[in-house]
Amino acid sequence: MSQLSFPTLEALQSVVGAHAFTSDWVLVDQKRIDQFAEATSDPQWIHIDHERAARESPFGSTIAHGFLTLSLLGKFYDEKLSLPFCQMGINYGLNKVRFISPVKVNSRVRGQFHLSALELIEGGLQMIFTVTIEVENQEKPACVAESIVRQYFSSKV
Repeated sequence: MSQLSFPTLEALQSVVGAHAFTSDWVLVDQKRIDQFAEATSDPQWIHIDHERAARESPFGSTIAHGFLTLSLLGKFYDEKLSLPFCQMGINYGLNKVRFISPVKVNSRVRGQFHLSALELIEGGLQMIFTVTIEVENQEKPACVAESIVRQYFSSKV
C-alpha cells in the first residue's frame, strides 16, 4: 500500500482531467457487511441472512449495502492520496451516485479516481473526482460517483 504524493498544488493541478490514482483492493466480507448493518440500523435480509439470500435473492448470496460500498471512498483517499501541503481534508459531498451492480459477499473492490476538477477555495482547495468502484473479476462496476473533497492548507503554506 503506497501513497501517491502530490508535493505541491502545481503537481496536483497537472492531473486535472486525468486519472489521479487507483486504490488497493479491499475485501468486503460478511463481518464488514454485518458491522455496517448494525452501525446504520439497516439489517435487511439481503445483507445479513446467508440462507435466505442463497434461497431467495437473485444474487445467490448476501450483498453489501450500496452505502457501504460508497463509504469506502474515505478509506481509499486516506490510504492512497497524500497532499503534504495540506493540513486536513473533509468529504464535502456528492454530485451524483449510481450503484451499477451489487457487491457480493467476499468480493474485493477498489476505486479508480479521475480528477475532474480542482478549484481554490478560502483556505484550501476543492477537488471533484469521478470515482469508479470496481469489483474484482466483474465487468460492470459496483458504483460510479462524483465525489467532492475539500483540503485545507497547512499554516506553513
